[in-house]
Amino acid sequence: MLLAGAVLAGFGTLAAPAPAAVAHPFGPPSTARISADGSRVSIAWRANADDWVALGQSLGAFEDPESGAVSTELTGEQKLQRSPAVHTYLLRHITVAQDGGACKGEVAALERLLDEGARLTFDCPAPLVEADVTVSVLTDLNEAYRTMLTTDGSATPRQTLFTAVDRTHHLRFAASGGGVPGSVTAVAGGTAVAVLAVAACLFVRRSRRRTATAPDAGSRP
Repeated sequence: MLLAGAVLAGFGTLAAPAPAAVAHPFGPPSTARISADGSRVSIAWRANADDWVALGQSLGAFEDPESGAVSTELTGEQKLQRSPAVHTYLLRHITVAQDGGACKGEVAALERLLDEGARLTFDCPAPLVEADVTVSVLTDLNEAYRTMLTTDGSATPRQTLFTAVDRTHHLRFAASGGGVPGSVTAVAGGTAVAVLAVAACLFVRRSRRRTATAPDAGSRP
């Protein structure tokens, strides 16, 4: 408990020392946001500061004051950023799969954790149309933890709740970078048909005019 309070006080966004923290698996769910651009998927996962502390403690990202000195050169957030165990954990518990195959994941950024969350990117073999997304962060600490995933509007369903039981959900993505949206294709096709119709109409009119003005073969001298 002393460690939790010290680490919370070390987060850059908290100016004053905080009381001992207790994780909140029964509180509001963690949140995540997903977007896709071509074959790349971006996910930002956010949690409360005390939940980050609980995760960091479980992964050994923080020193234990009962077993030795605690370094004050780095903030709690910086210790999470520099912990290989945290990176590995996030990539194990947040995944994206396309056509049954895992998309290559990377922890893109862990700065400003409390404001922007952990940002991960996943590179898939082809532009996103459908994908299976898994989010199970913190559920190994307590099965009551949940994450509410929200899309940027390019995927359905717009919101999905991930739990220890329902940790994987199927999402459908609208056309993104690397492809021409269907609406644009439809407009282009409709425009082409209209142009052809106008051209055909003009051709018929000109043909009729030529027929009307041509001299009658029987009236020639």
